[in-house]
Amino acid sequence: MNTTDIISAKKASTLYGLFKERLKRSPHKTAYKSYDTQTKQWHDISWSEVAARVACWQGSLVRDDLKPGDRVATNLRNSPEWVFFDQAALGLGLVLVPLYPDDRPENVAYILRDANVKLLLLQNSQQWKVLQPSITAEHELKRVLIQNTDTTTHLKPAYYVEDWLNIDDEKLYNSPGQPDEMASIIYTSGTTGRPKGVMLSHQNMLSVAHGGLTRINIVPSDLFLSFLPLSHTLERTAGYYLPMMAGATVAYSRGIHQLAEDMLDIKPTVLIAVPRIFERIYTRIHSQLKDKSGLSQWLFHKTVGIGLQRFEYQQKRKAWKLIFLVWPLLNKLVASKVRQRLGGNIRVILCGGAALPTTVAELFIGLDFCILQGYGLTETSPVISVNTPQNNYPASVGTVIPGVRVKVGDNHELLARGTGVMLGYWGNDKATSLTIDNEGWLHTGDQADISDTGHIYITGRIKDILVMSNGEKVPPGDIEAAILINPLFEQVLVLGEGEAFLSALLVLNNDSWIQLAQSLHLDSSDQAVLDNKILHSYVIKQLRQLLSAFPAYAKIRRVSLHLNGWTAENDLITPTMKIKRPKVIAHHQRDIDKIYR
Repeated sequence: MNTTDIISAKKASTLYGLFKERLKRSPHKTAYKSYDTQTKQWHDISWSEVAARVACWQGSLVRDDLKPGDRVATNLRNSPEWVFFDQAALGLGLVLVPLYPDDRPENVAYILRDANVKLLLLQNSQQWKVLQPSITAEHELKRVLIQNTDTTTHLKPAYYVEDWLNIDDEKLYNSPGQPDEMASIIYTSGTTGRPKGVMLSHQNMLSVAHGGLTRINIVPSDLFLSFLPLSHTLERTAGYYLPMMAGATVAYSRGIHQLAEDMLDIKPTVLIAVPRIFERIYTRIHSQLKDKSGLSQWLFHKTVGIGLQRFEYQQKRKAWKLIFLVWPLLNKLVASKVRQRLGGNIRVILCGGAALPTTVAELFIGLDFCILQGYGLTETSPVISVNTPQNNYPASVGTVIPGVRVKVGDNHELLARGTGVMLGYWGNDKATSLTIDNEGWLHTGDQADISDTGHIYITGRIKDILVMSNGEKVPPGDIEAAILINPLFEQVLVLGEGEAFLSALLVLNNDSWIQLAQSLHLDSSDQAVLDNKILHSYVIKQLRQLLSAFPAYAKIRRVSLHLNGWTAENDLITPTMKIKRPKVIAHHQRDIDKIYR
């Protein structure tokens, strides 16, 4: 680990202390890069400029008579302004409640009421127009601020930031906070029931950020590209506080639709992402391969295969082979061209938030990407474990970071304890006691095995286990991940609880569906075609190939096909893209009855 400019958790003491120490060490270094839509250029902002903006926010927040411990919420997209607001709040002892940009208005209103939020910062007036009808007399909102001046209409009681913010404030406040004090309440977008507010302290997030730096070498010259929402704890801890701790620079992507272009512009060295990003790239590569010559396809697969063998040699798990001598040529012809699409400078990819299919990981590793899978929960700030470049088992979620201990409990459940474990759930002692036992072990709800090398392998989710009528217990997550590798399938839910066989609800990718319908001489615009026997036979055959490595009882026998996806708007997935199984099942009960009855 390069320690030349790393700020320890002890030195920082609090998250605001981390910012103040970084300002002291690197006042003129570029802290952030953001895209200016007016000039059409990327704009750099130094740490001293960040400090000036934080001071403006602090002065204005003080004038609003907010007291230490008061909750303030933000629903901004990733940007330097997110940091300004966060650090200003932390420096005054306020507690930040981050909101997901795509969350439903009723969920946002519930969070604002449950946390007794006093001040709310929104991106635009449209967010307020949608949210305002859900705000009632039970809410304690004293101020609503809107970042973008996007209309001439005054939206009382909301104010535009430019009308509220006093830009003459120059003094940074000294934080009276302590490491073990609450810094943030982060609401988990649960797949069942109301979201719960996870209380995280300064020490929770600082310890995890520093623990990550002991596993992965991040240096001041590194450039992160931030596109996961900062309301996601992985992005906040690993993509915001961690680079601040290491003195690295963060560039904020314009959004998921411009991500490919931003990668080429920014040329990042570090990426933090969820598996779905790489699954999409995986399917796109294989889709494009179909149009290539047989020689090109052979060359690509040969490159990945040799790249994987070379990886195993570099990991000191396999012997050197003569075939490695052709790698420079394969790298030039194939691998380097794929890496150039992602900017060409990526040194490390950190992947978490869900399981990364091994086949997807192996493709990227075979193309000489250093992709490291990790694991954790919002309740653990969030990292529990991560692979390292020198000790990377792609099928695992790595080994524990410093300050964390794990063990396997009853029903193969993974238990964790350490400095990253939350203070508890906000206003919900019962839920806290169900999650953290009397000995301080946090029950993750995930089933796992721990190898002799200390690597953790997640094997299933306790609540999601399907118990079939023949007694077989099937974790649907692995099956669903294997199915989603095929670009035809956009979303999937495997069924079979109490039944004799497994089935699946499948949402088809629109573009792939149109191509498939044409090849089968079907009318893609006719919904009734989705029940066509020839189509179902084709889909079952595809599933059989995708699941060939699974035991016989884990095969999909019947399917229900759909074109309308499950979204956060229709309350069938969470803002973090997790499927709400009970709600999807209820929504499709007729289709399920058709399958089994």
